Parts: sequence; structure tokens; C-alpha cells
Amino acid sequence: MSGIAPLQFIRGRRVRDAALSRQPKPDWLKVRAPGSPNYLRLRGLMRELKLHTVCEEAHCPNIGECWHHGTATFMIMGDVCTRACGYCNVTHGAPAALDHDEPENLAKAVESLGLAYVVVTSVDRDDLPDFGAGAFAATVRAVKARTPSCRVEVLVPDFQGHEPPLRTVLEARPDILNHNTETVPRLYRIARPGGRYPRALELLDRARRWVPDTPTKTGIMVGLGETWDEILEVLRDLRQVDCQILTIGQYLRPSLAHLPMERYYTPDEFRELKRIALELGFGHVESGPLVRSSYHAHEQAESYASRT
Repeated sequence: MSGIAPLQFIRGRRVRDAALSRQPKPDWLKVRAPGSPNYLRLRGLMRELKLHTVCEEAHCPNIGECWHHGTATFMIMGDVCTRACGYCNVTHGAPAALDHDEPENLAKAVESLGLAYVVVTSVDRDDLPDFGAGAFAATVRAVKARTPSCRVEVLVPDFQGHEPPLRTVLEARPDILNHNTETVPRLYRIARPGGRYPRALELLDRARRWVPDTPTKTGIMVGLGETWDEILEVLRDLRQVDCQILTIGQYLRPSLAHLPMERYYTPDEFRELKRIALELGFGHVESGPLVRSSYHAHEQAESYASRT
């Protein structure tokens, strides 16, 4: 089985993407519009405390389901990113100064919602000396101080490959260290120009070696033009650095200004990727069209813990 190789000509790519955009989404990609009472309550709390969530900023298709169940992925350090990844819907540009009340405000939200599991991510902050590592650490500590029973997963940027910021985050003792690989090495240049594939693997490797009892996690998306063999090679690379938790989801183009989508993967293909990944030794794998890095994060952590 193989994926579809990237098209060689921009014109051909546009024609193909236009054809895809005219087609109705497959049934497996259709979700209900959000609007439950719990969703509205959580949205109101985010506004009141001036908090951002990647659920909203990235237009996540699962926002209705997750917020209905009272879970969210908080995005710290503002909503403007210093990088411009070709697949991402978060605004890029010059970020504002850090809000030093944010860690405590986020911890208040977690306490108010009675959350047992929290995911904390961020925009890239290449403008900061520590690339935002201190804000991550402060947030983890604030949440655990107010709600000691709450488990905290951090989804961190690559810190441009520097070691001290990663150590700062790990010293705060998050329960899971997540860094998304996103795509195959060949597509980094167009999809993630500010990142480096070896750097992503290095971060996951360092985290695992430095704090062996903290599980590492990563996510990849498919549909950007990668081949099946390239996906499998990434899975093998991730196992080489002992990454334990993996998410695989479908890339959905946020707008015409973003990278075109080459094709939809079928549920059967996602099931096959999960089978292969588990066979390679991952402790837990979420693989499906609507899967995102933080989708069912609490269940992912519990499932991994039960296997170890």
C-alpha cells in the first residue's frame, strides 16, 4: 500500500486541490456543530480569564465533543506565533509581551472546571530568550499547586534545539512530554520551514533519556503528499528514540492560503497504521481521520499507563 506522491507542478497541485475542495467531505469527517451547555460554559470561562485554546485557534473539528466533556487544550503565551507553518491556522507575526498572570489564571480555570487532566501547549515564541520554557514550567507548577490530583501534559515547541529550555520544562515534572513531529522529513521544507526533523527526534530522545519515568508523545498528520513508506520510516525513527504515545490524523486545509491537501486517508488505512505502530512497540496509538494530538488525551495516558 502506498500514499500519493506530491504533485510536481504548482498548476497540477491547484487543480487537484480545487477538485478535492468541490467534493463533499467523506462521512467519516463529519461532526456536529458545537453548542452544548457545557461547551458554552467553558467558552465563557475562557473569555472571562482571557485564556486561549488551541481548540479554537486551530479550528479543531473535535471542539464540540471535547468541550462538551469539559476538557480543553490551553494555549499559553498569546495567540500569535513567530513561525508560519504551511498547515497551521494560528496567526503568525510579532507576539505581544507575556501575561505574567496567565499561569495562575489557567490554574484557576482548571480548578473551577474540576479537570483531572490538562493539556498545555503554546505558539512558538522564538522571540524569547528561553523560547517560552519558563512559562510552561510556571503553568505546570501553578496547576499542580491548585489541583494536585490533576495530571498535566505539555505539548512543547522545539526550542530551536537548545537543551536548557527543555530541562526547565522537565524540571517542573509534567506527566507527559509531547512534541509533534507533524510530517515526514521530505515535507518539512514546505510544511514546517522553521523546524527540523532531526531536531524533533532529538528533543523526544533527550526528554526520554533525562527523565525516563515521563512518557514522551508525538503526533503526525497525513494527507500532505507523503508516501506510505515515508510514514512507516517516521514510525520506525520514533521508536528508535523510544517515543511511547502516538497520534495520527488527517490533515484538513484550513484555508486557501495553507498547504493543499493531497488526499483523504480512509478509516481502514488509519486502522492499518495503528496496527503497524503497535507492532513496532508504541505503548498507545490513536489513529483516525479526526484524531488530533490532544484528542482523548486523558484516555491515551490511562491506556499507556495500564500497559506499562
